[in-house]
Formats: sequence, C-alpha cells, structure tokens
Amino acid sequence: MSTTAQPAPPQEHVSTNPDAAAASQEETTAEIGALHDAYRDGLAEGAPEETTSRLSFPPYRSSLLRAPTKSLHHTDPEEIELWSPAFGDRDVHPLEADLTIQHNGEPVGERIIVTGRVVDGDGRPVAGQLIEVWQANAAGRYVHKRDQHPAPLDPNFTGVGRAITGADGEYTFTTIKPAPYPWKNHYNAWRPAHIHFSLFGTDFTQRIITQMYFPGDPLFALDPIYQSIVDQRARDRLVAQYDHSVSEHEWATGYRWDIVLSGSNRTWSEPEEGEH
Repeated sequence: MSTTAQPAPPQEHVSTNPDAAAASQEETTAEIGALHDAYRDGLAEGAPEETTSRLSFPPYRSSLLRAPTKSLHHTDPEEIELWSPAFGDRDVHPLEADLTIQHNGEPVGERIIVTGRVVDGDGRPVAGQLIEVWQANAAGRYVHKRDQHPAPLDPNFTGVGRAITGADGEYTFTTIKPAPYPWKNHYNAWRPAHIHFSLFGTDFTQRIITQMYFPGDPLFALDPIYQSIVDQRARDRLVAQYDHSVSEHEWATGYRWDIVLSGSNRTWSEPEEGEH
C-alpha cells in the first residue's frame, strides 16, 4: 500500500529578524492591545494578577527567541560563590554613584538626582545591597559597540555607576537624564527614556535587573518592552516620581523610585540578557 506525505499545517509567521523592522507601529500597537484585552478578560473571569513581565511577548520580537523553552538549569549556589565576584563597602566608593564626575569635564544634558529605597515585600529595608546602573546619554546613545544610533557620544559621560544601600535601604545616584532612542523591533520604534538597574542580593545568584522610567513619557503606550508587563499597576511601579524635595537649587532635578523585591507589589525584573 502506498502512502502520500501530508504537508505540515501552515504556521503563523512572525519575523524575529531585528533588521527586518517590517511591522508598523499601528500593527504593533494592535498586537499589544489584543494581549492586554485578553489579560483583562482573564482577570474578570478570575485569572490571577500578573505582577511580572511575560518572557515571551510577540510584539517584542526578540522575546520569542530569548524566552526559555526548557526547564531552568539548576546550579549549586555554594559552588558559584567560590568563584563569583563579591562586593562590599570596601569595594564600592561613594563617588561611584555620581556619574557626572567620572571624566575631566561636565557631561551634556539635564543633571538629575535619583534616590529611593530597596525594601522587601513587608516594607523592611534591605541594607548592604549592591546596585549598579547603566544608561544612554542625553542624546540617546550608549557607550557600546552594538549601539549604532547616529547620535553623538559624550566624552564626559560613560553612563555606568554603582552604590551600596544604606542602613535604611536608601540609595542615591547623580546622573544625566537619558534621552529616548530608536531600536529595530519594528518600523519607527523608539524606546522611552530609562535607566537600567541591577541588584545583587546576599548571594551572586540572586541578581535581578529592572528598568526605571520617567513620568509622562509619550512613548509608554508604543513600547513593546514596557507594555510586555500586561498589568497597568505593575507597569506604573516602574515609573519614578518627580520629587521637588530631592531637586537641588540651580543644580539638579530630583526623582524618587523605590524598589520592592518581593510580594504582590514587587518591582518587575527582566531576564539578565536584556539589552534594551
């Protein structure tokens, strides 16, 4: 008896080529809206609230390739501690939290102060926490070989800093307000201005990475990374608040942003390989 091979069923094609940039903003926004509508419908029917991002979010094209498809590989945390870096008060100088004094001249842009507290899910301060930040400059350009955005680099601004939280979990950075920049997720895609935060816990394996945004950014509704957090309240927790008591006379504007490590009000965190 002869048989005839049957063709595979057609698969929905979603381009993951970052250089394709084929989809329009309208198409991307419609995809985001459909996923958000489905989430809200699920909530109304009793589905659980989502307080973190979705690892695979189709409007965020590269997340389709980066989302894990297999079980996580478990490692021995004690073994990692034998060779991983360790940080403490002796290793991190307080001046490393000022990103505006790392070169011979003044960086270009709006000088800002970003301060806040790191707390656990019960509001208790987390002291001795290593916080690292990195960001684009005032023209929206990173000091990174993969950043080919035709905006100027600032010779007086590298865009990286670090600090150790104090006894009350507090931290403070002085820096330059970053600008939005284009990226190749879809045609005419722009990222809202943001600062990346990395936090280490008591062990090297406890690192989390997140992003802080600035209030009132018109790009929020258009950005698939920000919108990959489908819950509005969880997204709101990534936005710092302008705080005039933090601003300094004729020197810098001030923002306050607290980071919650656990519980239902936790701050969203991203996979470690996140570059945007």
